[in-house]
Amino acid sequence: MTDKRVAIVTGSSSGIGSAVARRLAGEGVRVVVNSVRSVEAGRRLAESLPGAVHHRADVAVEEQARGLVRRAVEEFGRLDVLVNNAGATRRIPHADLAAVTPEVWREILGLNVVGTWQTSVAAMPHLRESGEGCIVNVSSVAGSRPAGSSIPYAVSKAAIEHMTRLLANTVGPEVRVNAVAPGLIETPWTKDFTEIAEMTKRVTPLQRVGRPEDVAEAVLGLVDARYVTGQVLLVDGGAHLV
Repeated sequence: MTDKRVAIVTGSSSGIGSAVARRLAGEGVRVVVNSVRSVEAGRRLAESLPGAVHHRADVAVEEQARGLVRRAVEEFGRLDVLVNNAGATRRIPHADLAAVTPEVWREILGLNVVGTWQTSVAAMPHLRESGEGCIVNVSSVAGSRPAGSSIPYAVSKAAIEHMTRLLANTVGPEVRVNAVAPGLIETPWTKDFTEIAEMTKRVTPLQRVGRPEDVAEAVLGLVDARYVTGQVLLVDGGAHLV
């Protein structure tokens, strides 16, 4: 058993999740890297980080979410931090209501909302034992504004933000629960968002698109902010001001 903190970062084979895993590992945190489709990328990331391991799990499946938490505790003897980053989306124009089928709703809510819930519930006993346990959920500016890649995606992020507040109010003082809400971030998901990227650079105060490392910095800040809970931190370069 190590006295170093242990973190699970779901959906961490690329993009924001990968940056969060790297940043936590850089602070001496032992990280469980998680992916379900990009297994090789997840394994390579884990091999590049000191003391990290990779675990394949689809957190939308309850037993796999439990297995992910179980692996962390079996491997390291403790769990201190859970970053719920795994998510799904579909790029569907908001006006195209007919394209949003029940299957799309189930896919997006099943991973983004139910997966976040299942992993948090599975982790909670261990986070309580930690003495400094915390959860950081990854939302989006679409959770509070009429934006986002699709209506189901935006709704899922709004649900995550309210879940963050409800859990924070319920599981304190043992466990803190916060969220980050990124604006446009350069990830594989957003590589085709050319027009939005140009507008972001033109009108926002910081005049650039965000990087995964910007979100990772905010996540680390919330992990270490021991008198902060129930907060949703915008990481959008000031886009909310315009």
